[in-house]
Amino acid sequence: MPKLHYIIAGGTFVDVAPHLSLAAPAFGRVGRELAPELSAAFDEAGESAEVRLVLTRMAIGGAERDEAELALFAEAGIDDLRTNDDLAMLVDRLVEREDTRTIVMAAATCDFAPSSLAPAYPFARGFGKGSHPRLSSDLRHELSLAPTEKVVRRVRKSRKDVFLVAFKTTAGAAAEEQYLKGLKLLKTASCNLVLANDVRTGRNMVITPEQARYHETTDRATALEGLAEMIALRSRLTFTRATVVPGEAVPWSSPLVPASLRRVVDHCIERGAYKPFLGSTVGHFAVKVDEGTILTSRRKTDFNRLDEAGLVKIETSGPDTVIAHGFKPSVGGQSQRIIFAEHPGMDCIVHFHCPRKTASPVPVRSQREFECGSHECGKNTSDGLGRFGNVLAVMLDKHGPNVVFARDADPEEVIRFIEANFDLEGRTDEVMQRTPLLEALSLAPAYA
Repeated sequence: MPKLHYIIAGGTFVDVAPHLSLAAPAFGRVGRELAPELSAAFDEAGESAEVRLVLTRMAIGGAERDEAELALFAEAGIDDLRTNDDLAMLVDRLVEREDTRTIVMAAATCDFAPSSLAPAYPFARGFGKGSHPRLSSDLRHELSLAPTEKVVRRVRKSRKDVFLVAFKTTAGAAAEEQYLKGLKLLKTASCNLVLANDVRTGRNMVITPEQARYHETTDRATALEGLAEMIALRSRLTFTRATVVPGEAVPWSSPLVPASLRRVVDHCIERGAYKPFLGSTVGHFAVKVDEGTILTSRRKTDFNRLDEAGLVKIETSGPDTVIAHGFKPSVGGQSQRIIFAEHPGMDCIVHFHCPRKTASPVPVRSQREFECGSHECGKNTSDGLGRFGNVLAVMLDKHGPNVVFARDADPEEVIRFIEANFDLEGRTDEVMQRTPLLEALSLAPAYA
């Protein structure tokens, strides 16, 4: 079955009463520009792909819909793509369709809906065209607003195999603020990529789950071309999803955890290598217990509280079968399994998001083409490892190093190697660990 790549663009309405709506003004330009770029990017990557552009009623005005669009809308149970509710129903249908591979959510959804209207009409039921009568222009009305649901968050709740791209708009934000707001959207909606654009500065940037930003430019065409290339490259990657079964966390103090790994990770924690964002830290670490068992870090936890979080026991019986006991493992688990398989005798891995020092001889591999957690990312990491005495290491550009060693290695040797080659206090995304802005965004409501 051929896979379909959908781009949804244009603004939406939220109805208040007949001839009165709230709106997010957007007329589909980004979708119209991105669709041919994405088709060309798939062609360049040697992949036959069908890209479908779906525009909202605001974006097409009074134009007629084609038969394919009408058929899709009928499947979704909507007459047209006009309101937030229409968009939600369309997205739900695309998620249900097995042939959906990518959803690029470039639609500007109306962020607010009416919560109260005064003076109220006693016979009115809620809001919308069929609720309140047409409001009198001779009266003063007071309208209270409440935030609406973020439709983009519906996509990957049940379909982790759908490649999701979202857009985040800011107005006059500094680059760091723009990046952090885009990153927050990416993390809370489980996006694969986010294009953040600022309507005042004209700055664009493509943000990834590895907390990196690419194609940072005020040239809109260049940014969209780069986004299209990254979609074409990353949407075809392969992943193994872990099946979580009941179980308990393995304590960090467990005798199953080698003293060498514990010492190295504790040192990295003490030196600030794991920086929290939205209550969790990125990176991962693991130890191979035997041919079918690995203990690895837990996803969406704060490694600075490792004594509370512990590790996850995972069992593998092949490249596509992973059983996790009690919790989801870190997304780097696939890289861990590939590295352990391809480098016999090495059974400990530490990965953190810190920059490589300028004079370091550690080899650098591009990360732009690979999402962390994919089989391809694991192979790229494993192939890039260089040997430095008893340590193997590679730097993933704009991502961070993987440091690999044996359980019987001298941990002080590993620590000296890490300190000599990487800045544990720094960040690969060049945003300081603790700033008022970062703390404010971490504590802000999810709809912010």
